[in-house]
Amino acid sequence: MKEFTYARAGDAAEAAALIADRPDAVYLGGGTNLVDLMKLGVTGPGLLVDVSRLPYDRIEHRDDGSVLIGATVRNGDLAGDPGIRARFPLLAQALLAGASGQLRTVATVGGNLLQRTRCGYFQDVTKPCNKREPGTGCPAIQGAHRDLAVLGTSGHCVASHPSDMAVALVALDAVAHVRSVDGGSRTVPVAELYLLPGDTPHKETVLDHGDLITAVELPPPPHGARMRYRKVRDRWSYAFALVSVATSVSVADDGSLRDVRIALGGVAPRPWRARVAEERLRGGRPDEEALREAARAELAGARPLPDNAFKVDLAIDLIVAGVRDLVARKDRA
Repeated sequence: MKEFTYARAGDAAEAAALIADRPDAVYLGGGTNLVDLMKLGVTGPGLLVDVSRLPYDRIEHRDDGSVLIGATVRNGDLAGDPGIRARFPLLAQALLAGASGQLRTVATVGGNLLQRTRCGYFQDVTKPCNKREPGTGCPAIQGAHRDLAVLGTSGHCVASHPSDMAVALVALDAVAHVRSVDGGSRTVPVAELYLLPGDTPHKETVLDHGDLITAVELPPPPHGARMRYRKVRDRWSYAFALVSVATSVSVADDGSLRDVRIALGGVAPRPWRARVAEERLRGGRPDEEALREAARAELAGARPLPDNAFKVDLAIDLIVAGVRDLVARKDRA
C-alpha cells in the first residue's frame, strides 16, 4: 500500500480546506470499499480526510412524509430504522441484501453511493482497464464479463455498478445534498449522480473534486405505495447482484397502475431507472402481456456479451414478477 497521510476533519469547512488544494486527497467514510482498493493498489491517495464523525449522522422524519438521511448514517442503522422499514421498505430490504452485518455497521450512506465497480479487471492492477487507466483498453469485453453490464455500456467499458442501496434510492426519487469546497450547496437526483462510461469511463459521477455528499433526501412515498427490493445473486449471503429490481406501485380503485417506479441493479454502469417500462405501464392494467411488453421495451437497448446475455431475460422476468406480485398483495407499505 502506498504511504499516505490521515487527517480527521472537525467540520465540513475544515474537510474542504484539507482537500481543496490536494488533487491526491479523498474523503474517508466507513472505508469498506476505499481501503480495499488501496490495499489492491487500484487507488493510492496521498491524503485521507476522515469525514465519518461530521454531524451528518441523523435520520430526520418530517411531517410531510419525507425523510432526510445524513451521509454518515451507518447502513445498519438506516436498515433498522422503524420509519424507513414502515414507509420505505424497499430501501431497508436493499440495505439488508447488500452486505454482511459487520459491514453494515461500518459502511456509511455517502460512501455506499460512491463505491466503485467490482469488475475483476478494474481491481487487478496487472491487467489493463480504461476505468483505472484511460486508454489501456477493456479486456472484459473479450474476457470474463458474466457479472458485468448489458445496458448503458460502451466499447470502452462494460463494468456494472455494485450498490444495492443506490438502486433503491433511484426508485424512490431520492436526491443527494452536495457541499462544494467553496461552501456552496446543491442537490443532485441520485438517478443523475452517475455518468455512463461513453469514452471516459474513468469519470464515474458528476461530482467535482472536493464535493462532499452531506445527506440524501427521500420525498414522501406515493399514496398507497407497495414496495419491494428483489435481488438475484449466485449465493444467498454477501454477493453482488446478477440482476436486482426495486419496485414501487400504487394501484387505483379500478385496478390500473396509478403510479409505478422501477429501478434495476447489476445490469448497467449505474443504477438503471426503467423509465420506458414505467411509461408504458402507468395508467394501464398490469396484466401479464402488458407487463412483459413493457419489460421487453426497457431491455430493447441492451448490448449483452456472450456470457451475460442471460441477464436480459432475467431482468425482464424480474420486472414482470416485481410489479405483478406487488399488485397482488393486499397489504400496503
